[in-house]
Amino acid sequence: MRISLFSAALVAALVGYGSTIALLLAAAQAVGATPEQTGSWIFAICLAKAAGSAFLSLRARIPVVLAWSTPGAALVAASQGLSMAEAVAAFVFAGLLIALTGALRPLGRMIAALPDAVAAAMLAGVLLPFCLAVPGHAVAVPALILPVVAVFLAVRLVSPAQAVLAALATGLVLGFALPGAAALPALNFTLPRLTFIAPDFDLGALIGLGLPLYLVTMASQNLPGFAVLRAAGYTPPVRQALTVTGGLSALSAFFGAHTISMAAITAAICLGDDVHPDRAQRWKVGLVYAGVWVALGLAGPVILALIGAMPAALVATIAGLALIAPFLGAASAAFAAPETRFAAGTTLIVTASGVAVFGIGAAFWGLIAGLVVHALETAKRRLV
Repeated sequence: MRISLFSAALVAALVGYGSTIALLLAAAQAVGATPEQTGSWIFAICLAKAAGSAFLSLRARIPVVLAWSTPGAALVAASQGLSMAEAVAAFVFAGLLIALTGALRPLGRMIAALPDAVAAAMLAGVLLPFCLAVPGHAVAVPALILPVVAVFLAVRLVSPAQAVLAALATGLVLGFALPGAAALPALNFTLPRLTFIAPDFDLGALIGLGLPLYLVTMASQNLPGFAVLRAAGYTPPVRQALTVTGGLSALSAFFGAHTISMAAITAAICLGDDVHPDRAQRWKVGLVYAGVWVALGLAGPVILALIGAMPAALVATIAGLALIAPFLGAASAAFAAPETRFAAGTTLIVTASGVAVFGIGAAFWGLIAGLVVHALETAKRRLV
């Protein structure tokens, strides 16, 4: 166990936690989670990531690093009119679909047949409103927001992976330092608790949130995560990873957590030669990474108290900054191929509109609209 294993795992976990924790809080607020349920959500998802990373790394003897689904959290944060119980049902549904994708080959082939451009456009449409909110917050609270954005841009020039973490740290300092911004809360150093939440299996929530959550987790997290492992020279345990992450997602959903998945950016931190010179020993970073996430889960009450005391504009800004890079990646993939650009544009517009029909959210209707346009254009090309 080299010290480099610990340093890589610590950096990867802190980057993953700090860069998107604000988004998870926004997601919890969107579905009406109580403070106890929010704390359970964070604790459960940290434990699920730790268990999955340790098990898969130990079993496959390669460094498997898991993450919570950032696009999935954005999708939940963009949802409207759902209760926490309905969201939990959607989380369970999405987790089971991921597990079935690993267990059933036909389902995996069906997902592979989904046009990449349409899937990417749906994700871009989900993320766009969060990014567009940043300029408005900068105008409304310039003394607090503009320095945070400036730090984000400056650090991004040196280390893009740590830019959001630096922005969050700057925001915390300014939030408590500026008069009238935030008051330091009374920190309660208690252990977090898991709170069971009975799911409410509403059909509209399952289709409008659960199905899109499954799709964005697969397309935007799991597939890139497998690609990162392949690029590092490892053969990813695809079916086993999908079964484990899907099963853990379904289980942790009963305690409020949304889906976990393969990591991409944070995984890259744990795969280099500097982590361990012996490739055969590099899998041990997954065990250390799991331990760090258990520690972060235990520290959840203190971290959530600090972030919860921040102004809402600051939390929304951090979330928006964290989603700029994923939005750009999704938009680039959506409009890369000329023959699918109109279908992708249709998907993005409908999804970003936020329209809900029959109690089903915009992400689903954006996907349907894009698939219809794509099918029509494909039929036309075949007839010509």
